[in-house]
Amino acid sequence: MRPLRADGTVGSCERCPRLVASRSQIVEASGPLSASILFVGEAPGATEDTEGVPFCGRSGAILDEALAAAGLQRDAVRITNCVRCRPPENRDPHVAERANCAPYLSAEIALVDPAVIVPLGRIAGEALLGEPVRITAATGSTQRVQVAGQAYPVLICMHPAATLYDRSLRPRFDAAIAAAARLG
Repeated sequence: MRPLRADGTVGSCERCPRLVASRSQIVEASGPLSASILFVGEAPGATEDTEGVPFCGRSGAILDEALAAAGLQRDAVRITNCVRCRPPENRDPHVAERANCAPYLSAEIALVDPAVIVPLGRIAGEALLGEPVRITAATGSTQRVQVAGQAYPVLICMHPAATLYDRSLRPRFDAAIAAAARLG
């Protein structure tokens, strides 16, 4: 696998034939390479696949609101995904697909060198930490992860979509984003 381009993009990838067949495009990260906060989702959904931007649908609107409430602008943070191609029918990305994309995520973390990494949801948390994550219980907690010989704080956060299904989770989500803003 070739590394990321200097601008932090993948450009092209054919490692997951089922994802290649179902995607409209590779959804590259958004935000500056100098961002102090790196948000990591699991994989693009339908809107992201169409638009080519991570977290641009309903979940993205919730993330944008929480960022604004924490005093951050979306264009000041970096947002990416563990898997950059939309899985068919919006299923969770398979372990092999996450493994195929893992070198891209590691290269992006090393390139951005953020002050804090914020996985959004269980899949992203498990991909970064390499262990099972009880996301609702763990939201707001911080762990450390080694990437390319560098230790990074990882602030666990539920996926913004969780707040669509259970509005009582919104204060915890907002608090985790505010904590990320303080760390970044």
